[in-house]
Amino acid sequence: MLPKFVSGGAAMTHELRKRGTSRLLNVVGLIVFATSLFVRAVDPVIPKIASDLWVEAATAALLSTAFALPYAILQPLLGPVADVVGKTRLMTVCLLLLVIAAGVSAAATSFEVLLILRVLSGVVSGGIYPVSMALVADMVPIGQRQVALSRILFAGMSGNLLGATASGIVGDLVGWRGVFLVLAAVGALVLVAALFGFRGVTAVQTPRVSLRSVPANYRAIFANPSAKVCYGAVFLEGVFIFGVFPYVALLLLAGGEARASIAGIVISGFWVGGVIYTITVGNLLEMFGQRRVMIAGGCAAVLGLVGLALGAGWPLALGAFVGLGVGFYLLHGSIQVYMTELAPQARASATALHSSSFFLGQALGPIAYGVGFGLIGAGASLGIGAIAVALIAVVVVKLLHDRAAKEP
Repeated sequence: MLPKFVSGGAAMTHELRKRGTSRLLNVVGLIVFATSLFVRAVDPVIPKIASDLWVEAATAALLSTAFALPYAILQPLLGPVADVVGKTRLMTVCLLLLVIAAGVSAAATSFEVLLILRVLSGVVSGGIYPVSMALVADMVPIGQRQVALSRILFAGMSGNLLGATASGIVGDLVGWRGVFLVLAAVGALVLVAALFGFRGVTAVQTPRVSLRSVPANYRAIFANPSAKVCYGAVFLEGVFIFGVFPYVALLLLAGGEARASIAGIVISGFWVGGVIYTITVGNLLEMFGQRRVMIAGGCAAVLGLVGLALGAGWPLALGAFVGLGVGFYLLHGSIQVYMTELAPQARASATALHSSSFFLGQALGPIAYGVGFGLIGAGASLGIGAIAVALIAVVVVKLLHDRAAKEP
């Protein structure tokens, strides 16, 4: 059980408070990791799902959109719910519903049923990761916040990409239904850990808001000129970086590589980039500062997309995904810090809009790349994506970092 943090701090030493915060961050990271396994787990087995359920591969790829779109659309509702009823409570309930949806998905007998279950999974997943960012921002001072958020971001992306790797292996061994059974089992274990880990956390002093204050909080968020930059940038990241993920298996298949496990390994390169980011971000910020870190992130992501555009086999694709991961984390992690200060009195609402924008981009990205691949080819489409990411980096440096540096 976590130690109780008493308002005013009279009955809790600084060391105990720090230790309790660290333990809570570990619990939150574990939940985010387990939840994020669901996000990219279907990508390596899309050809298998398409074959088994008698649909086109491009249709099966819409399972990613079916998860991401409702996730994005319902964020403006789930954020205020977390502010009102409590962040840890909402996270626990959503994890329970996600486990149930995964178990039922394993028994789906038609593509339509699987699509609906992915929609439901996307809805409840929206009550976990963005809420966790708000919880971290409540607990950690801004000076240490990017490092703390990097742990949660890394847990989330590790789940995304390790889920893809494990999915490919499980898919090759026992089929795509086994993927959903494994997801349900892992989620159930973490749910038990969360029930114990969150006991007594009511004393963690995270702010609550009243339901009637929600409209005013949203007005306050959008009154901040940085809001449009933060939300617009992560939307475009979702389109141009994550939109390509559902097509990795198909791109490799076009080059003669049909193994789902190889597609999973290539996608896991993004996770390796996340490992590099997590290990180095503190030192990089200290040595080079926020501005140069953001510029480096944009450059690395551009090189990753260019590497994919070259289409020279899966080893190059793996290296490209490592670079793409490093670049994404450096840029996205920096944007997150600015986002958590848009409206400190309603952080769950602010982070919900952040995730809504990001996942809306992820939902539309596969559609955009699908159209682009059909009209101008994969190489040209990925080249356009690289140009877009470069522009994103330039804009966020100018309008977030440089603007903040000029403010008194």
